[in-house]
Amino acid sequence: MTRLAILAAALAFPCAALAQETKEIGHVNTALTNLGLTRSHQIVIERFDDPKVEGVSCYIAQARTGGVSGMVGLAEDPARFALSCTPTGPVKVSDAARRSARGERVYESATSLFFKETRVHRFLDEERNVLVYMAWSTKLVDGSPYNAMAVVPMR
Repeated sequence: MTRLAILAAALAFPCAALAQETKEIGHVNTALTNLGLTRSHQIVIERFDDPKVEGVSCYIAQARTGGVSGMVGLAEDPARFALSCTPTGPVKVSDAARRSARGERVYESATSLFFKETRVHRFLDEERNVLVYMAWSTKLVDGSPYNAMAVVPMR
């Protein structure tokens, strides 16, 4: 494999460094590009678990740009996503989980080669005994107002 092919392969896969494990659940093609010779535009569904909360799994659906630029990791994915989190067992929040108005980042995925990511932050609403997860997009200079939210009871 050439150096360029290795670099392109490394850039094509988004990173989810904060979540313990990210698993692609599936995808749908939203538009064919180049008659199937390259990856189509897609909506990809991934699952991740909160690293500091036992018993919670989150699912995020994100648009991914296809075509040649998407295939080699040079495309900028749209800042559009959906988020759903659900209890998968007894919910146990670690003492190390941040409890602040700014929340704590639990997931991130690169959505362009430079300076744009989708992030998920966790907030604790201890008064109502729920976890609140919010997905949002970063972008250098001008952030995105697009966001999604999910709430999980801590019973």
